[in-house]
Amino acid sequence: MQVHAFVDEGLGHSSYVIDLGDGTAAIVDPPRFPAAQEQFAASEGLRLRWTVDTHSHADYVTGSPGLVARLGAVFLAPAASRLATPHRPLEDGDRVPLGSSVVLVAIATPGHTPDHHAYLIELDGRPVALFSGGSLMVGTVGRTDLCGPTLAEPLAHDMFRSLQRFDQLPDDVALYPTHGAGSFCSAPGASERTSTLGRERLTNPLLATVGEDEFVEHLIAGFGSFPAYFGRLPELNRLGPTRFDALPALAGLDVETFSAHRDAGATVVDARPFVGFGAGHVPGSLSNALRPVFASWLGWLVAPTEPLLFVLEDGQDRAELVRQCLDVGHELLLGELDGGMAAWRAAGRATAAVEVVDVGRMAASVLDVRQAGEFDAGHVPGARHAELGSIAGADFPDQPLTVMCGHGERAMTAASLLAARGMSVSCYDGGPATWADFTGRQLELG
Repeated sequence: MQVHAFVDEGLGHSSYVIDLGDGTAAIVDPPRFPAAQEQFAASEGLRLRWTVDTHSHADYVTGSPGLVARLGAVFLAPAASRLATPHRPLEDGDRVPLGSSVVLVAIATPGHTPDHHAYLIELDGRPVALFSGGSLMVGTVGRTDLCGPTLAEPLAHDMFRSLQRFDQLPDDVALYPTHGAGSFCSAPGASERTSTLGRERLTNPLLATVGEDEFVEHLIAGFGSFPAYFGRLPELNRLGPTRFDALPALAGLDVETFSAHRDAGATVVDARPFVGFGAGHVPGSLSNALRPVFASWLGWLVAPTEPLLFVLEDGQDRAELVRQCLDVGHELLLGELDGGMAAWRAAGRATAAVEVVDVGRMAASVLDVRQAGEFDAGHVPGARHAELGSIAGADFPDQPLTVMCGHGERAMTAASLLAARGMSVSCYDGGPATWADFTGRQLELG
């Protein structure tokens, strides 16, 4: 038996293909479009016989129903998930022979979600791997507030008791979490993706807490904000997502058609690098540069009911943009502006701009839109703080404002939202570290 990991760095999500040693394989927590996993299995001559979900995911759309439909895979999931799609529901302690010598054991581990299961893999009767989903992770555990603030503390108590269920397992059992660095589903932890139970017992601060109350207090104190779309994806995954047998292409739209959709209320998402957006863009559009975290910010800032138009530049990966949109449940993709901004300008259409500035041209008022933990770790003295996800509902003084983040992408996203409100904004090209290097001044903490 061998385990092969596939990581989505943007979502902080890991899925795993388990080679069962008999020509078949299982996939744990597959993404909506597991093309890489399917291609790997095909290259190894493996039939994907099983697909397994640890819980109803909040951060991405599951790929398990699609694997059932396309490949005839058997979908294993917690009975507590109450899925409306074809699957085999598992209760705590259920044992499923996956191959001649491999057995999957379901372990009910509520905490991250009420329906959560971890899955122990036994090889020839010996425990060898734990697919822990959103329970135990490298250097941390899963957050327990995704189902709402009133359940955060009760689920944290559940998490403490769930983790104790791993106590009798040997130190050498390999740990394969679904969430990790970069995921809003986890409390702050380490950057590694996999571990062992023994290593976590020695190094994981949440496993070192003495009692249940201390654990709960420590866990809840580490929570930050999370994307708005997390509130809707568990139900979408429970009911079953729209089926796509292949990744759809992004349609090209001429200026007239693009403009008509925009005038009818569609949201324009400009996925070009932020400097290009600053130099000139369709008025009122949202800057969200295409990069690994594109999906997280799209899902956070734009409702799934909003039809989407896109502006890109030559060389950008259209398929990657579509994949990321669909991964977080955005399906109303009308198309992209054919010819990009050059076509828009050639048609005589109006443009808007946001100045990209260096230290010498920053406004007196600075807005830092990074996450709270980043801001507390060091920021420009006197900077105001508002996380990017909260910009839409925040009030700001009517004065020129320079927006900054760590590098410029999130700052331009925030600047695009503020500019659409008629504010005078600029975007700093860099972050607090580059500001400190240039000025020789110390950053403020806290």
